[in-house]
Amino acid sequence: MIFDLDGTLLNTIEDLGQAANHALQQNDYPTHSIASYPFFVGNGVRKLMERVLPENSRDAQTVDALLKDFKAYYDEHLHDYSKPYQGIVEMLEELSDKGVKLAVASNKYYEAVQRLIAYAFPGIDFVAVEGQKEGVNVKPDPSIVFNILAQAHVEKADTLYVGDSGVDMETARRACVDSVGVSWGFRPVKELTEYRADTIINSPDQWILREFKRMGGERISIGSDAHRAADLGRGMTECADWARQAGFDHVTLFRNRQPVQVSL
Repeated sequence: MIFDLDGTLLNTIEDLGQAANHALQQNDYPTHSIASYPFFVGNGVRKLMERVLPENSRDAQTVDALLKDFKAYYDEHLHDYSKPYQGIVEMLEELSDKGVKLAVASNKYYEAVQRLIAYAFPGIDFVAVEGQKEGVNVKPDPSIVFNILAQAHVEKADTLYVGDSGVDMETARRACVDSVGVSWGFRPVKELTEYRADTIINSPDQWILREFKRMGGERISIGSDAHRAADLGRGMTECADWARQAGFDHVTLFRNRQPVQVSL
């Protein structure tokens, strides 16, 4: 499973916003509210600098100056406020215990990604942790995914890409791997839908419902309440076993788009 970082595993928006506002202040430009930053981020820090600048000030020289000040501040305040979303650590630990190979693919510059992962997830053994590198295109270019698959020795058919934005869903599409959109991140569910996420989950404990799609079967929904409902393709018997072990109390089989609920 390949995870995006910002907005998927970690809530980093406060630190990103503080660093960007610092860079703007240093260069005599107006700042932005932290609440506006979820719609600025997602395509790497250089693109972030372009977006926070006034439209008539986005020349390369100005962006370079802003980027320099941003990195100087961000490197010193990398995780003042950043932390994993609720349930993420437990999800990663359980996946790892079950032998699932885990990786991170971020548009944040490589050095910052490495430091954040080491800080937030010291006990998780990722097979690859990748960030933006000089000369390599950022997501949604799929190069970062192909690099991770080569390191992990995993086929596309056995891979899920998990993220919180349209950029992530498009990255998965271009890489020809299945996508999982998360609703707790920086971007609205509407964006995930517009970019055709194969699946959308509402909490990290739904990972068990996404465990690889190598088995056929009907499209079903399982859950103990509406917030834990989710779709997946899997044989009915095995899915029911997974659901029962995970503590769910029913499965709903969709036949011709009509739900048929079965108690466990």
